[in-house]
Amino acid sequence: MGMPFKDRADAGRRLAAGLPQLRKRPDTILLGLARGGVPVAAAAAVELYQPYGAVLVRKLGIPGREETAFGALAWSNGRIVRIINRPLAERMRWHGITQGSLDAVEARERGELLRRVKTYPGISFDLSGKTVVLVDDGLATGATMRAAVEAVRAGGPATVVAAVPVSSLEAQASISRVCDFMICLHTPGKFHAVGAFYEHFEQLTDDDAVRLLEQAG
Repeated sequence: MGMPFKDRADAGRRLAAGLPQLRKRPDTILLGLARGGVPVAAAAAVELYQPYGAVLVRKLGIPGREETAFGALAWSNGRIVRIINRPLAERMRWHGITQGSLDAVEARERGELLRRVKTYPGISFDLSGKTVVLVDDGLATGATMRAAVEAVRAGGPATVVAAVPVSSLEAQASISRVCDFMICLHTPGKFHAVGAFYEHFEQLTDDDAVRLLEQAG
């Protein structure tokens, strides 16, 4: 059996096919979670005849187990939202990971987030009364998407939609509770990593994301 998605552009086009009600709908914008969600959002936006941009997010990874998030940061329209999985953070301290080491991770990622604010186009929008579609290439824990939802909520949108090609069952349940509507094309029973569901899943650079956002402008 082949991978569900060829690449992020393929995933974006297939997401768009699942959102026909948004095609050419006024007051709608797609925002990709940078970096990986930007090419997915760009491809979906072309199919839906909608504008697109980005929400800047940073995962807070557990020291030594960076792929597992104990929280996330998101920036939208001048506001940073911080999400912490406190039960998980507490368990990590039981395993010898100190609060100081978690604080150091957050400080580093906050600095990286603010650096990107200065270099990324397409990250400031009037969201009041709009339908905002938050797009990522997949959800493992859902931490970054949850932070993104809370960040854009501050802009007063009418509706917040989360749209992802693939998600763990746990992340889908978590995000469904905080957004108004969620679409997920593939929710496998066994989930190890987002990239496992793509034939091509290259690491994206800031330059890759910026190029796509400049094309949207």
